[in-house]
Amino acid sequence: MGASAVFIADSLDNARKFKQVLSEMDVKVFAGSSSQAPKLLQANPLCDLVILEARGDVAAQTAVIEEALSEEGSAGMLIILDHEDLPRFRLPLQTRADFVMADATEEECATRIRQLLWPGNEASRGDFISVDAMTINLATYQVKVAGQPLDLTYLEYALLAFLVTHPGRTYSRDTLLRRVWGFDYYGGSRTVDVHVRRIRAKLGPELAQHLETVRGVGYLWS
Repeated sequence: MGASAVFIADSLDNARKFKQVLSEMDVKVFAGSSSQAPKLLQANPLCDLVILEARGDVAAQTAVIEEALSEEGSAGMLIILDHEDLPRFRLPLQTRADFVMADATEEECATRIRQLLWPGNEASRGDFISVDAMTINLATYQVKVAGQPLDLTYLEYALLAFLVTHPGRTYSRDTLLRRVWGFDYYGGSRTVDVHVRRIRAKLGPELAQHLETVRGVGYLWS
């Protein structure tokens, strides 16, 4: 039995790419622009997936879709994201969700779609890391503390996950910028300090003790 997806986008580039990707899957697609999104969701309340090209106020756009999906069923959401929106981006907490960058290849887009439409085998035991009361799911980019989802931006998550998966090693700010932010980041290295402070505050005092400052060098997860 085929799946169904609602595709919401305003750019022709994404429309063409995802049309090609979805045409190779057993998926019935209902497509439209962002202005048509409410009607599309209302007309297809039992869809299996919503693919949203989020631009501008990404948080508001994803919140509208998340609310609609939580009311109607268990559909997943794939968010198409521009690089400039990544620092402030948060994955929805109440809906199965993933994201893909607007310049991602067709192969990566197809992989993300399959994981949301046909879940079950994409996450293995190796995708979960537990430290005290914290659990990190590396397959879904989710962090929980005492069973409760932690509200992290993507870059906060990426920095935390990198340090936790490389315990006992000290990394300089410049190294963390290269490994987490990427080579195309042109901001100052002090942005790492800001993200570390935010992560510690969200983790709470007990877990925050694991994220140590090595004076004059950088940070490590102990």
